[in-house]
Parts: sequence; C-alpha cells; structure tokens
Amino acid sequence: MKVAERWFVWAGIGLLGAIALAGLVVAIYAAWLFHDLPDASELADYRPPTATRVYAGDGTLIGEFSDERRIYVPYEQIPQQVVHAFMAAEDKNFFQHGGIDVSGLGRAMFKNVFNFVSGRRLEGGSTITQQVAKNVLLTNESTVGRKLKEAILSSRLEATLTKEQILELYLNEIFLGYRSYGVASAAYNYFGKSLQQLTPDEAAFLASLPKGPNNYHPKRHPGAAKGRRDWVLGEMEQNHWITEQQMIDGRARPLITQDAPKRAQYADADFFVEEARRQALANTDIGDQLNAGGFYMRTTLDPTLQTAARDALMTGLENYDRRHGWRGAWGTTDFADGWQAQALKKTTPPERRAWQAAAVTSVSGNSVSIVTARDGDTGSLIVADAAWANANRQLRRGDLIFVEKKGGQYALKQIPAVNGALVAIEPQSGRVLAMVGGYSYALSSFNRATQAERQPGSAFKPIVYATALETGDFTPASVVLDAPISFAGGANGGRWTPENYSKEYYGPSTLRRGLELSRNVMTVRLASTIGMPRIIDLAKKMGVSNSLQPNLSVSLGAGETTPYRLTASYAAFVNGGRRVDPYLIEMVQDRNGETIYRADRRQCRECDRGFSGQPSPRLEPRGTQVIDPITAYQISSMLEGVVQRGTAASARGLGRWIGGKTGTTNDYRSAWFVGFSSDIVVGVFIGFDDNRSLGSGETGAATPVPIFTDFMQRALRERPARPFVRPRNAVFRTVNGIEEAFRPGTERARNDQAPDPNAPVGPLNYNDVIRQEQQNVGPAIPNLPAQSAPPPPQKPPAEDLSGLY
Repeated sequence: MKVAERWFVWAGIGLLGAIALAGLVVAIYAAWLFHDLPDASELADYRPPTATRVYAGDGTLIGEFSDERRIYVPYEQIPQQVVHAFMAAEDKNFFQHGGIDVSGLGRAMFKNVFNFVSGRRLEGGSTITQQVAKNVLLTNESTVGRKLKEAILSSRLEATLTKEQILELYLNEIFLGYRSYGVASAAYNYFGKSLQQLTPDEAAFLASLPKGPNNYHPKRHPGAAKGRRDWVLGEMEQNHWITEQQMIDGRARPLITQDAPKRAQYADADFFVEEARRQALANTDIGDQLNAGGFYMRTTLDPTLQTAARDALMTGLENYDRRHGWRGAWGTTDFADGWQAQALKKTTPPERRAWQAAAVTSVSGNSVSIVTARDGDTGSLIVADAAWANANRQLRRGDLIFVEKKGGQYALKQIPAVNGALVAIEPQSGRVLAMVGGYSYALSSFNRATQAERQPGSAFKPIVYATALETGDFTPASVVLDAPISFAGGANGGRWTPENYSKEYYGPSTLRRGLELSRNVMTVRLASTIGMPRIIDLAKKMGVSNSLQPNLSVSLGAGETTPYRLTASYAAFVNGGRRVDPYLIEMVQDRNGETIYRADRRQCRECDRGFSGQPSPRLEPRGTQVIDPITAYQISSMLEGVVQRGTAASARGLGRWIGGKTGTTNDYRSAWFVGFSSDIVVGVFIGFDDNRSLGSGETGAATPVPIFTDFMQRALRERPARPFVRPRNAVFRTVNGIEEAFRPGTERARNDQAPDPNAPVGPLNYNDVIRQEQQNVGPAIPNLPAQSAPPPPQKPPAEDLSGLY
C-alpha cells in the first residue's frame, strides 16, 4: 500500500473515531440533560396557585389572600378578543404549528443579526407552547440546554394537550406586572374590570406586557406602553381579528389605568378582612392552602353597616380629639426647594381622602394663610379652627399641618391620638355584620376589637345582675341598699370601700334603678350576697372571659376582655338567653365549587324534600342556653331603661326597644357602650393604646354612646327596632309605673290579693316614682353583709344622672 493511501486510511479511521466520540459525548450530554426532564402529561391536571377571594354577604368583593394574585379562568370564559390580542403579540401562527414555529424562528434569527450589530435585545422567537413549557416546567436561565429542553417539551405538550388547553395554561400562568398573574387578575388590577368588559385597546395593552411588564409600566413609561399597545392593535388588524376602524378608535384612546393594583374596590373592611384571614388560617379545612387554593370565601359582612361603622368610629374619635385641643403641627419647613415632596411623605389616613398636607405661610391672630403641598393652592384656615389651635399651641409660619377644603376656606385637621373599636353582631346567629378595629388600618393594623384586652368597667354589671336574677331570689323590683360598705383585704392590706361615681349614696333602690343609673355600691353589695364564683361562672358561660378571678372588684368590671367577646356576650340578653359564638366566615368553597366549610352545621333532614303543602322545616335555634329566657328579657328590659332614663339617655332619640350599658374604668382609662336592638348588638370601645387616662369626665356616655347613636341611625333604616320577645311563661306586673317580667311565683302582687287603692294606675313620671319609692321602702334582700351602714339622708335622685358610668 502506498504511503498516501495508508495516510488516507488512518485519516478516515481517525475521522470516524472523532465522529463516534462526538456522538458518545452528545449522547452522554443528552442523557444528562434530559434525565430529569419533566413529564408533559402532568400539565393535563395542572392548576397554578390562585388567589382566595373574599366576599361580603351581599356578594361585594372585599379582599384577596394570595402569594400570586391570580384568578383562574377556563378557556371557554376568556373572550376571543383577548386570545387574539395575545396571539397577535406573541404567536400569531399558534393554531398552525406543532409547538415550534420554524418560520417565526427563522425571522427572529434574521432580525437578531441586525439586533446584535446595533446592540439591541435579541429576540427569542418562542411560541406560546414554548413559553408554557418554560414558565411551568423549566427555569428562566438563558442556556442552550434549556432551549433544547424547551423544544422537546413543546413537542410533548402539543401531543398531550389540545391547543385550547395550552392557551388556557398560558393565559392563566403568565406574569403581567402590577402584581398580576394571568389575564383575569391583570384586567382587574390595571382596569378594575372583568375580562368580558375589556375593550380591544385594553386587551391589546395586556397583550403587550409579556415582553417586559416593567418596560411598559403605564405610569412610569406611558409613552412606551401606549406605543406597544398601538403596535399590538395593528397586528390584530393585519390578522383580521379587529376591523380597521376598531384599530383607529383603539389607538385614539388614551391609556388609562388604575394608579395601583387594588385588593378590592370596597376599601372599608381592612380590619374585618384581616381578622377573617387569621380565622381562616386557624381553620383546619383551609389552613396552609389559603393563599394558593383559589377558594371562594363568603363572609358575614354587611358593607352598608361596615361603612357606617367606620364613619361613626372615625368621626367619634375626631370629636373626642377636638375636645382635648390642638397638639401642634406635625412638622415644620423653611420653604426651601423640595419642601413639598418632603411634606407629601407624611401619611394621611387613606380613609380621609380629602385631607392634604399644607404649610402655614402667615399668621395674624386667628387669620392664618396656608399653601397646599400637592397642588400649591393657597387659602386661609376657618377662623374657628385657627382660634381652636391658637388657644392651645400658637400656629406659626412654616408649620406643616393637615387641611380639608370646605367651601372657599380650609378646615384644620388632626389625626387623633386616641383609638377605639366598634363591633356589630347579629344576636340570633352570631354573624359579625361589621368590625372596625381602630381609627385607620393604614396607620395601625392592630385590631382593638379582637386583640385589645381591656377592663370593661360598668359594662360588666349586667352579668352581675343576670346572675342575681338567675338565683330566683331576686327580681327587677327587689330592693338593695345603696349605702357605704367596705371590705377587708384592700390595697396594701387595708380596706376596700367602693363608691358611686357621684360620691353620694341613695338608700334602698330597686335592681332596675341600680342598673339604669349604674350604682357601684349596689352592684358590689349584690355581688357579695350572691357570691363572685357564681358571677365568674356565668361570665365564662356567656363568653366574656375564661380568666376572670372571683374578686369583688371584678363585679365593677376590673377583669379584662375584648370588645369582640363582650359584645357577643350581650347577644344572650336579646336572643332568649343563648350564647352564640361570633364568626366572620359563612362558607368556603374550593376551586371546583365544592363546599369545604360551612359555619352553620345544623342538620335539616327535610330541607331537600319537595313541597307538597306541608309546613316548612324548622331548625333548632343556634347556640347554647346559658340563662333563662325570663332572665334574658328582664335584663334587656332593664337595659332599655338605661337608654330611656339612665346613663345612656343621650341615645333616647333612637326610639323605643333600644337597650345598652355604659362602662368607664378607673381614672377614665377606657370608655365603653354595648347597645342593642332586637336584631343587632353593637359594642363600642374608646381608649389610648398605652392605657393612659382619657381625661376627667370622659365616661362611656361621652364618646361611645354618640358613636353608637350615629351608627344605629343608619342600621335602623334596614333593621327597624322591634319589641323584645316576651317569654311565654313570664308573669308581667306593673311596678312603679313600669311593666316588669317575673318568674311565676316571684311577682310582688298575687292575683288573690285585694288591690291597693293607692297603687298607681298606668305610666307615671319616673322622678315622682323614685321619690315615692324612697318614702315607701320595699322588703330588704336576704343575707345582707354585716358591714352595711344605715342609709344617709336622702337626696334628689336627679343629681345622680350627671356624668355617671
């Protein structure tokens, strides 16, 4: 063999060996690359994480819980113009190719030659199928290996799923900015609309976002966003998915989006929604899947009452704050360049949208000129507001303040330092109709309705009186001595001597009168007689608290509870003596529409039976019976007297059949009012977060009662007050001009007794009744404590009505 031939043979052998080696390397690389390739068939049952949407009882969307804001929409419910917009922007040949668009890939490679030379971003040429493979099954790394995996998976996807299923996955999975995952969430976040409500230009804008949501942000880059939208409209017209006139009209419209994504259009229920989230997380039926399970959650919220509650509480806190004077400007400025931007960083209550930051430009007595930081508008403060501020801390040039435009002038505003809570509950079921846990959720998310443990003061007294009535030894007409009393074992080993708010004593008084006028000494004497263990036991059964101690001071509200629990306990006085546990979540369904949780677990065996003229099924009332229905009615009637004649008389304008109890703690640290009609129980709490004094005279009647009245004026439009349900077996007698309910056998006058010729007939003036009662003392209660002192000289009872607990 010639040398040349030998060399040729060896070269051939070497080439074949190199080819074999390269093949082996490629095979090994492919085996390594694809050994963990995901199974495309898994996508047939794939469902991405979706948001749990929270609704009020009337269907109003009030919130979302999610890690990724996504609303999953089946392909059949996605409008064709949305589908066409994304196809025009991303993959117009989607329904023609098999997962990889060869012609589109060639065009992208040709364009990339020029993009590389000019330094522009290279185009990928990926189809929608490839994007689904990348987004769902792969990572975003830019490597040859990932592109090969993407191509193989795309072919597998096309073989496993229909084109419609692939589009459904794509349109629900893709990130579109504004914290939006999927087209339905993006439509809501950008435009506040459903997919069906989108116009062609709005659908085109959403389709412009997959290339880079931040590059086409409608607020930061409005020009680029509109340009990209208009290009998509042109592509839609070229593919005959919209008409030329629709393209022209769409391009002519300005690009208008919401300033920021919103959890819900209804924004008055932040405290309620957050509490619902906490309760859902603690629910074993929901738990860890809350943010990704795509649940439908219907709550007990009444949006009308919730808005009324928020407005009433905010206004009441502002009125309290106004009474206690101007605390001074929240900042100062020398009007140097950029002062407006610094002033606008100060957070105003989002609920007070009309408030704005401003600076004082000149002061001459009560004539104060200001300029707003946002718009540069100038004006003057209302003279009364300027005088109010100057009376406490003189306004000066450069002071930064909050103002609200009123006509041609500006009102001076101040964020209250005090806080509070309002809870409204349906007494028959326990449904929480409204909950406000503070002045502003944005300024403080601490929920004072459910998280603040505070002393209820005299708002606890109805529990004491209910315990006494439950013993059977007392009735609303029983008489208890209101006179000085003291007990050993007080502070520092001394004696504890409770006093009435007025520092006066009023002699023998009926239980009704003692509760109506919130007599402290009567309450302590009553508690001493019946025993604190009984009272604590009933308080626990009614849901007030599980940690109260059997100390006599607890009878005056020295224990601690939350507004949420105390308000719920009052429901028993309205619903016939049943404890109902309050709840916020009515029902939860999974993404398939299956009910996985229902608050009402009562069984109705005949509810599914067809109607054939028979009576409707009757369900047992909710809750557990904790007090006798007669006791419940007696307390509700006595608490109605608190409103009609007692410490909550300022709420008398609401009309009849409204009851409630004020409460004030030592040093005026907390002020309460828990009131009710036959259909709603409302608790109002006011206090500083650091538990300092509210100020002298700031009782439950000063701020909580006006807040309750404000709220109930709105609530009674839909739920007019009705008479409290009278127990069937109660005996009714008129005592001192007031109809009282008695257990059979405990009524003061029996039917076989001869009528007293001097007994009053019909209603009498209450003050006249009180004077007559003082002159004709009724029977003493049994087992009076030995420390009882003789009653002091009597004083007119009207003096005891001013400024009481």
